[in-house]
Amino acid sequence: MIGLKEIQEVLPHRYPFLLVDRIVEMEMGRRVVGLKNVSINEPFFAGHFPGHPIMPGVLILEAMAQVGGYLLMRSLGVRGEKKLLYFTGIDGARFRRPVVPGDQIRFEVEVLQSRRQMCRMKGRALVDGVLAVEAELSAIVVDRDPNAPPSGPIAV
Repeated sequence: MIGLKEIQEVLPHRYPFLLVDRIVEMEMGRRVVGLKNVSINEPFFAGHFPGHPIMPGVLILEAMAQVGGYLLMRSLGVRGEKKLLYFTGIDGARFRRPVVPGDQIRFEVEVLQSRRQMCRMKGRALVDGVLAVEAELSAIVVDRDPNAPPSGPIAV
């Protein structure tokens, strides 16, 4: 099992935007399983939605991408201080059930295609074994230049 400290050594994300709590399974270059414990203390619940908290779908996709990104970065042997992972596409995203405080999301991400620093993955987010979200994600690993202004694809 890979904990938060090890995840932060690979991914550049930090609270409140690091959305992965642990990695529980991994086959380098092939697949990864990660967990996110959803707490009522998450900052987005203050406005989404008052009295009826639901985790925003875009953040579920972000968490899924972070889990897949962890696999891609580890498989390439790179770390967050030297490289960044950018989304290049999200296809076929489907939201099947809401995710609410108290849920634990299990992200299952498998590599569909990988070439150098580019990768296409299929991800599933499950709560209590029930499919909540599914999507295909594309990403690329790029050099991190702290002096360069953001441009191009949006960082994962």
